[in-house]
Amino acid sequence: MEDYRPQTSAWDKLSGVTALTDRSAAVIKQTYLLFGLAVFSAMAGGYIGGTSETLARFFSGWIGWIAALVLLNLVPRIAISVRHNHQLGVAVLVFDGFISGIALSPLLWVARMIAPPLILYALFITGFVFIGVTLYVMSTRRVFSAPRGLMTGIFFSIIGGIILNSFWHIGFAGILISIGIGALGVFSLVYSTSAVLRSPDADSPIPGALMLFAGVFNVFVAALNILLRVLGGGRRS
Repeated sequence: MEDYRPQTSAWDKLSGVTALTDRSAAVIKQTYLLFGLAVFSAMAGGYIGGTSETLARFFSGWIGWIAALVLLNLVPRIAISVRHNHQLGVAVLVFDGFISGIALSPLLWVARMIAPPLILYALFITGFVFIGVTLYVMSTRRVFSAPRGLMTGIFFSIIGGIILNSFWHIGFAGILISIGIGALGVFSLVYSTSAVLRSPDADSPIPGALMLFAGVFNVFVAALNILLRVLGGGRRS
């Protein structure tokens, strides 16, 4: 049965159901495993960048900005070009995650100076989105249902917001912001997952992992920026 539709709309990717073959089911699970490696690598890079004033100053300048722009565009292209060499492709994917974390050093350094807990909040929100959607994908066998993925991810976002408040008392507004950011992240991951599953070129998990990582990376950046603007002023260290 042919489930790839070349003219699939954005709405279809968020509301449709995709039948999985044994191969596509295996590829999407491998994709999420590699996606997880990139996420953990980015966390390591972010920790190094966020605790180094030297890196924060470098990437705040125009030379560093250009270097980050070149690397963040070049490294994923290299990963895709070597995707059929699994070991090399995975190594480049992990390096892409690490470099992405390092490139965030100016934002992380500022957040660390203004309100360090907000970095944990953003990580917590992003982490719950990642865990929720990943658990659904890993439990999927024959059919990927985008609506079920959305419901699962949003449920985890709500639970995450409640747990976040129970530990750090971010207030009702903070809970709503957390759930809203989490929901956006869920939509991004489910959309990207549907796109990967419907692609006729999904002959390797590496391109899909890069796509998913880009989505969750943007969610974390957005979450931290929003939290800094809304909650940062009242949470000085």
